[in-house]
Amino acid sequence: MLKKRDLHDSHTLYEIMTHPDVFPFVRHKADSYDEFLFITKQTIEAEERGELISRTILDEWGTPIGTINLFDIEDNAGFLGTWLGKPYHGKGYNSPAKDAFFQELFYEAGIETVFMRIRKVNIRSIKAAEKLPYVVKANETRISIYQQLNANGEVYDLYEIPKDLYTFHLLRNGSLQIDSSKLLEA
Repeated sequence: MLKKRDLHDSHTLYEIMTHPDVFPFVRHKADSYDEFLFITKQTIEAEERGELISRTILDEWGTPIGTINLFDIEDNAGFLGTWLGKPYHGKGYNSPAKDAFFQELFYEAGIETVFMRIRKVNIRSIKAAEKLPYVVKANETRISIYQQLNANGEVYDLYEIPKDLYTFHLLRNGSLQIDSSKLLEA
């Protein structure tokens, strides 16, 4: 469902990224295919330097349908950025992609906190975020980050996904298996 970014997927991703329902919400916009190739190459290089983590979201046939990214990594935290092509909206791809990405971030990459900044006008994304039991609205609890995001006006709501809350969610739903041989006695 997820794979590392690859220049070979660029044509397909560029075509679906340019849809007017998708393009405004893409962080790294490209106005041409060549520019998208350049941005993708920069993204791959930035991941090699540890500045971000970026994956291509695939459908069940291995077709690229969007991207999921962790940007601005600092102190084991970063900002989530996800987009899916318009033909894939509402088809159930978003949640499994996020789950696979969070598993990688929290249990392989050492990330402790994932932040989401969502435009206050993006009601669809806000509703989707607030449905997730491991997401916390952080406008008041992370006030300095919230103020930084909104330095030029009230544009974004801030949400936080802490590793411990996500882990608790997985344990409660039986999605996380713990090796009991590694548990310590009290």
